[in-house]
Amino acid sequence: MAPQQTGSRKRKAPAVDAGAASSSSQGSAAADGEGPLQPKKQKRPATRRSLVHYLRGREVGARGPAGLPGFEGQLRGYAVRKLPELLAERELTLGTLNKVFASQWLNARQVVCGTKCNTLFVVDVQSSQITRIPLMRDRGPGLARAQPGCGIHAIELNPSKTLLATGGENPNSLAIYQLPTLDPLCLGDRHGHKDWIFAIAWMSDTVVVSGSRDGTVALWRFDPDLFTGSIAWHSDVGLPVYGHIRPRDMETIPRASTNPSNRKVRALAFSGKNQELGAVSLDGYFHLWKARNTLTRLLSVRLPYCRENVCLTYCEELSLYAVGSQSHVSFLDPRQRQQNIRPLCSREGGTGVRSLSFYQHIITVGTGHGSLLFYDIRAQKFLEERASASPGSPLVPTGRKLKLTCGRGWLSHDDLWVNYFGGIGEFPNALYTHCYNWPEMKLFVAGGPLPSGLHGNYAGLWS
Repeated sequence: MAPQQTGSRKRKAPAVDAGAASSSSQGSAAADGEGPLQPKKQKRPATRRSLVHYLRGREVGARGPAGLPGFEGQLRGYAVRKLPELLAERELTLGTLNKVFASQWLNARQVVCGTKCNTLFVVDVQSSQITRIPLMRDRGPGLARAQPGCGIHAIELNPSKTLLATGGENPNSLAIYQLPTLDPLCLGDRHGHKDWIFAIAWMSDTVVVSGSRDGTVALWRFDPDLFTGSIAWHSDVGLPVYGHIRPRDMETIPRASTNPSNRKVRALAFSGKNQELGAVSLDGYFHLWKARNTLTRLLSVRLPYCRENVCLTYCEELSLYAVGSQSHVSFLDPRQRQQNIRPLCSREGGTGVRSLSFYQHIITVGTGHGSLLFYDIRAQKFLEERASASPGSPLVPTGRKLKLTCGRGWLSHDDLWVNYFGGIGEFPNALYTHCYNWPEMKLFVAGGPLPSGLHGNYAGLWS
């Protein structure tokens, strides 16, 4: 039902007709003796709702929205929906590295990655050149070093993209590097986590939170100016010297009665708008903290699908968390008691959702079966493939989910592969990480074989 009008129709008319409507109505009023003749209003220029006009204005550096309020947002939304079906893969060679778990774009052509074999490296997506970054070591010889089978599970850039947080040589420690040089800045190894760091989230440029397999969430606050001088000099053996920090606050995941021994923190996501931190633990719970100088727990709720909840993302525009599990993606709005968005099923052979990202209203799903899926949260359906019925006819939806299937990557044909997997020639790669470079319309995707004992990798640039 249309809203009831309480004023003159002239005020509700579109801007393109406002001048003409105003002039004719004023003349009629004067002729009927209803009031004194008002000064003639000057016509406002008509709004040009043309893509060509918008692009020309942008070319000459026109300020503002070039006469098209909200048009740029609409154009971006259109690109978000159409980009996936236009993407084509180019595989990147990573040598014998084992399983890429984390990645982030540093600039238009460089992506920083972390692997299961505890290697931190930068790959040039144009030349495929790989540059390894030295890992920071804990202070004191008695502290644990790298443990087999763990690796680097998280890499995150702060909002201003001046700092990078990841794991250290000891996977229990939090390492902070300066950007763009990737010089070591400081290491959170003192009174921190007792087990591997699985997740990292920045709250501001100088405050970062880490989540660990030991069931704790740690808040770290530091002043970069205190450490910038220390990286300019080196120790006697020529290694850079960096600071060592301790957490400002640590919170423990509450024990669930259903599975009290498996409260490992697997993923984190921060809401800047609400100043809240969401976390997923492997016992099948979602936890929410108010994040200020310390962490104050607000709630813990049981997830509808409790197996292998390993990834979490947050959409600021929709105030919505998304959790990836073995077979579904569940959506949570902590401010609504009843969730209105039904979970989506990936149906990818039960291999699970391994990576998630939100951009506007499209959620990208990386599966354990080597495929990327795209879900429109507003329409509550997957993006569909489009095809033409005949040459020259327009593309129309086919009813099939749009699925991008990644390449073979590299797999080590070792004894374990021969003895336990019968020398199977191909294994689909689990897509443990993906990240968009939206200004360049590119998508970096990486991972490796899903079985824990297999050694291999996959990386691809979709553009």
